[in-house]
Amino acid sequence: MKIGFIGLGIMGESMCENIVKKHNDKVYVSDHKRSQIEKLANFGAVPCENNTEVAKNADLIITMVPKSEHVKEVYTEILPVIDSTKICIDMSTIDPAVSVECANMIKAKGAQFADCPVVKSKSAAIDGTLGILIGADEELVPVIKPILVYMGTNIKYMGGNGAGLVMKICSNAMVAAVQNGVNETMALAQKWGVSIDDYAEAISYGSGKNFYLEVQKENLKNEDWTTAFSLENEHKDLGICERMAEKVGFEMPGLKACKNVYDKGMERDMGKLDFRSTYKIVKGD
Repeated sequence: MKIGFIGLGIMGESMCENIVKKHNDKVYVSDHKRSQIEKLANFGAVPCENNTEVAKNADLIITMVPKSEHVKEVYTEILPVIDSTKICIDMSTIDPAVSVECANMIKAKGAQFADCPVVKSKSAAIDGTLGILIGADEELVPVIKPILVYMGTNIKYMGGNGAGLVMKICSNAMVAAVQNGVNETMALAQKWGVSIDDYAEAISYGSGKNFYLEVQKENLKNEDWTTAFSLENEHKDLGICERMAEKVGFEMPGLKACKNVYDKGMERDMGKLDFRSTYKIVKGD
């Protein structure tokens, strides 16, 4: 099975690199940055001039691009070369409704489509230990899972098209809620003379223990905002969650509190910094 990979950004390049290293057939790649294409070509991928060339040559096409509009653009672009021999997997984090629209567009051509957004960070993408949430026709799962295991170790079927993304957005909203709780209470503790080290150790003794603090403590203490997952991407995801809640008439005051912090970050032109930089906003820096 020949694989195509479109979108070689922060996460996509490492995900694709794992596929190239582990797959025993050709992997065709494209990206809007030529340097990214050349980087993957060094590992053995086949560079393509555009997305259509990738889709034409591949049996299974993976997309990993930033936003809903980008996903829609890619699938509209490659639609003329899609037929019943193709499988499409979008691993981007986008609006579930847009993903379902793309799924319907692709399936109308006789092809198959899955939304398979990922959880965890850049380090997991490098290690091939991502979590992957599948939204697709159930019979497609055993067909695509051998490819997904190149990139992830925790793979869960969530339901039909769009279901993987519903869960991913809920997951990212939960991360923001935990993060905001850490940010606020750690900033308060510091104002009362408690160090970040002592705060983190004390939190680890009780039910407030959490993965975010354990992973980010040193970065927060050192004010290291080097980007692994950008503030603007989490802001996008919280916006999607907000629209999802509005669509079903569900109130989420905690989400609004988190989104307000991210709104301020975007207003302060912090979008390219890592999402943990929201600590600066909460702390009042």
